[in-house]
This record gives sequence, structure tokens and C-alpha cells, in this order.
Amino acid sequence: MRLVALAALVAASIANAQYPAKPVRVIVGYAAGSSTDIVARVMADRLTAHWKQSVYVETRAGAAGNLAADAVAKSAPDGYTLLFAQNGLAISAAALPNLPYKAETELVPLAPVAATPHILIVAPEFPAKNVQELIARAKAEPGKLSFASSGVGNSDHLCGELFNLMAGITAIHVPYKGGAPAATDVMGGRIAYYFAGMPVGLPLHKTGRARALGVTSKARFTGAPDVPTIAEQGLPDYEATLWQGFFAPAGIAPELAGRIAADIRDARAAGDGGKAGWR
Repeated sequence: MRLVALAALVAASIANAQYPAKPVRVIVGYAAGSSTDIVARVMADRLTAHWKQSVYVETRAGAAGNLAADAVAKSAPDGYTLLFAQNGLAISAAALPNLPYKAETELVPLAPVAATPHILIVAPEFPAKNVQELIARAKAEPGKLSFASSGVGNSDHLCGELFNLMAGITAIHVPYKGGAPAATDVMGGRIAYYFAGMPVGLPLHKTGRARALGVTSKARFTGAPDVPTIAEQGLPDYEATLWQGFFAPAGIAPELAGRIAADIRDARAAGDGGKAGWR
């Protein structure tokens, strides 16, 4: 038995030393073009360059990212299937007791990648020019305005609910399968407002396809110094952050998990992080 165990240990060590010996799949739980998907693809390109091995992104949109998380939780813990997730993973674990997987026991955190505020966007022609005007309009038409999210229980959904609660307004929540389709309907005037992730919302603001009313951090975002915080527009205690990072299936060898985490940190530090809207 000892020889068998030793042989298995040696085989695992050799496999880890050669990692990655084949393409690595990164699963994302949101539609292509969404904030989490954008950052995942930037990181996939950097890891491809770092490892000299293909790293590709697969989207499994739906259920606020839980379809993707469940798929990874049930994958082989060999380092060749990873999850790229955001706050919604922790929110779902706390709020939804009947999920088909347990994030706290079936997924292993590897490394954080990004932490940014959300950016509140409206259509360019939307009448409200700032947060106070948006609140006033919502109070004048209670329950008539709508706000978007990338899925029930995700970070952007809770940003909207927190804003509504603190502002004392009511609005209709409209969930999507990702930030890109949510932003599209805001730009088209079908949805009043959306707390977009920076990789989606900031380019829309800078190109004039949407208008930013505020950011959810306490201090102004360095990538958009012209956009005031929501806190400085009458809601001084308002603050929210979107974090994103990599996870692996539970059971992954600690040595392999440590190596992947270190490589992710190296790839994260490479190049200009501002391309993904990172802080």
C-alpha cells in the first residue's frame, strides 16, 4: 500500500511539474461581453502567454452565475477546468440554500483578480442628469422606472436594491444573463438605469453611448475622474465593490493550486491592468 501511495504521489508531482500540458478551460457564468467575461478573457490571454499553452473561456450564462459554478464544482480537480466568478458566488451561497453545489466546500479560491466600483449608467437622452434628478424622477413616478442586473442576487442587482432602499424609491428589477445585454437595453431606452461593471459601463460612458451618473465607491474612480460618486450626491453612506477572481474544484492538490494562484498573480500584474477597468 505504501508503494502504491508513493507511486501516486510521484505521478501527481510529475503531472504538476508539467502543468499545463494541455489547454485550460475557464468557465464564466455570464453572457459574452459582460464585465466578468471581459476580465476573464483578458486574463486568459495573459495566462496563455505566461504558460505557452492555450487558455480559453467558455460561457455558461444563467442562474446568476450558478450554472457555471456548478459545472466547475463537478469537474475533475486537475487544474484544467477553472471558474472565473464575481460577488454573486458568495451572495448565492448565503442567500440560496438549495443550490446543487456548495461553494464553501466544493470550490477552492485561487486568486483575486479585480476589485472595482460599479458605474451607474442611463441612456444618453435620459432626462435625469445626476443622481438627485434620477431619485426625484423615481419618486414622481413610483414603481414606473426599471433597473437592470446581470441576474437575481448578483452584485449589480444588490447595488440597485441598495440604491433604491437608501434613496427611498421603488423601481422594477429586470434581470438579464449578463451585463452586456443589460447595458444594451439601457442604451436603447428600454431600461431606465443599470449599475454596470466598469469593463462594460466605462467604455459606454467614454464613447457617449451611455451617460454615467455616478460610481459606487466612496472616492472617485481613477479611470473616470469626471464621474462623481453616488456618496457625494446625497447618499453619503452608499458604497459597493465588484470583485472577481479564479476558483478551482475542491480536491485539487494544494501544490498545484498554489502554483496556479502564483501564475494568476503574475499574469494579473503583467501589462496595463487599466485595459480591463481594474483599480
